[in-house]
Amino acid sequence: MEDCIFCKIVKGEIPSKKVYEDDKVLSFEDINPAAPTHILVIPKKHIESLNEITDEDSEIIAHIFKVCKEIAKKLNIQEGGYRIVMNCGKDGGQEVPHIHFHMLGGRNLTWPPG
Repeated sequence: MEDCIFCKIVKGEIPSKKVYEDDKVLSFEDINPAAPTHILVIPKKHIESLNEITDEDSEIIAHIFKVCKEIAKKLNIQEGGYRIVMNCGKDGGQEVPHIHFHMLGGRNLTWPPG
């Protein structure tokens, strides 16, 4: 997508504070953190939302969760715990139409989120 902000970050057109990158996934610090650790993990392939995932995308989605585990270990949040959140659609709170996972940690995360 030409106007997708996350696709522009993947292409290097918009700078980000990268945390992890490989051929399928990019993760970077959220510019408006909701916790001391707030990382976004995105597939490099443009997938608009959970509703757009195909059978072909299942490998990428599984890989994202493996990457989240690696990031948690790298950032020392695995022991205390962390949360992975994905919003879907406008009413679900999805602000960027490119599937992405929020990794939140570094503090006690209450429920409902706040």
